[in-house]
Amino acid sequence: MTTSSHNESVARKMLLRFEGVLNKIFGNDLNPFYCLGALGFFFFWVVAVSGAYIYAFYKTGIQLSYPSVEYLTHEQWYLGGIMRSLHRYASDALVVVMVLHLLREFILGRYTGARWFAWFTGVPLIWLIFASGTNGYMMVWDMLAQYSTVAAMEWLDWLPIFGEPMSQSFVTQEVLNDRFFTLISFAHVTIPLIIVFLLWVHIMRISYPVVNPRRGLALGMLLALLVLALIKPALSQGPADMGIEPRNIGIDWFYLFIFPLLDTWSAGHVWALVMGITLLISVLPWLPSRNKQIPIAEVSLKDCSGCRRCVADCPYEAVVMRPRSDGMQFPEEAVVVPDRCVSCGICVGACPSSTPYRSDAEYVSGIEMPSMTMAGLRAAMTGDLARLEGDARVMVFGCDNAADVERLRSAGVAVMSLPCTAMLPPSFIEYALYEHQIDGVFITGCRENDCYHRLGGLWTAQRLNREREPRLRGRVERKHERVRLFWASAADIKELAMELELFRSGLRSLNERDNAAKEILKRE
Repeated sequence: MTTSSHNESVARKMLLRFEGVLNKIFGNDLNPFYCLGALGFFFFWVVAVSGAYIYAFYKTGIQLSYPSVEYLTHEQWYLGGIMRSLHRYASDALVVVMVLHLLREFILGRYTGARWFAWFTGVPLIWLIFASGTNGYMMVWDMLAQYSTVAAMEWLDWLPIFGEPMSQSFVTQEVLNDRFFTLISFAHVTIPLIIVFLLWVHIMRISYPVVNPRRGLALGMLLALLVLALIKPALSQGPADMGIEPRNIGIDWFYLFIFPLLDTWSAGHVWALVMGITLLISVLPWLPSRNKQIPIAEVSLKDCSGCRRCVADCPYEAVVMRPRSDGMQFPEEAVVVPDRCVSCGICVGACPSSTPYRSDAEYVSGIEMPSMTMAGLRAAMTGDLARLEGDARVMVFGCDNAADVERLRSAGVAVMSLPCTAMLPPSFIEYALYEHQIDGVFITGCRENDCYHRLGGLWTAQRLNREREPRLRGRVERKHERVRLFWASAADIKELAMELELFRSGLRSLNERDNAAKEILKRE
């Protein structure tokens, strides 16, 4: 229930500029930063499929685990070895996109208010992914496995929950038995199943969740993993020997970074660091924020026909249908779920009663944003349009979370910023063009495929293209460039201003042509 101000943080500015560079390299559709969550799912399934193949040949036991992995790596290098390398590098890639996803959502402020649920349920996923990866290294039972296993057990021994120190089981080769390998093998299957369940919980409050990256991006990532697997295959570091202390071993810093820290810090200090970071991440959604609180959407039953458009368009399943409670002839009514609503206003733009053509001065839509009612939006727009001057008068609709459209205001340009561009009912475009006789409507919002409210940009484009209700009516001259759609983040204000000027220049030419045609008709 918050919105970002146009006062951008340094981190946000840097992120948006960096993503702008990626857009120029890969294009908006294949920008990996716009698909970090989906890439996480993709890498997880690569890990699962390659792990299933490896597991089919893996043998549990002190004398069996290492040779079985070596057989796959060297004797069956053409498939087993590649699968092992894919398993390793996809696991590392999963950590990378997971951390980037967390940092990006934090920098963009997409974790407060109703979005707390996805953020909070993501925290245990971090622990489980690291636990599963560390557990996987133990199964190889090479020198690295020996080092990480002993270090992990000594770290766990610090917790006062075990009767006897677990690290004592790894003092000598004779003390260690096959039961340990059975246990870690079982854990390596069980933990991913728990991860799958929590991934479902993580996205359960999201409508139309994107769990698969675009095909080109997925193929590109898979190809990169295959090339890496062939150039630098994953290898073991010699068989474990409890009588020898592992030295000069290579560490996978993506998963095992905590263990070298244990060589210099006490176990208690490392536990304090890890638990402190975990607690901080967990409570971030409830810490004081500079983001402005916005009241959630409200339903006006006397204007609600139960058409379900608001339900279909809500990105967070914050609007649901319930049996009618006011005795009207409609079977259902829309109900807003308070703890899911992010106050984006997309539902308002979907409501058929949001049209500005209604005659009553203080009309109410079927669903409204208390902070910006449809009557207030119409009044503000009408007042701005009445003050326009010049030969290319334009109404600009923008987004609070994108470029600051106030910087575009001029004698010939009126502006209005909305919580999300998709809050704008298409009928307002027609109303501005035909009732107020302005020359054009310019619509902008977050970069393509990166809507702050997930689906606002997509729904807006589909409404304007007459692919989604409510549609832009046919008499609006989109084909004659009376309406322009241009996506721009806060880092794209210069490009946005240039596009607006090009649009106005085109409108001037269009007006001159229309005036010339009218003069010809008068003479005839």
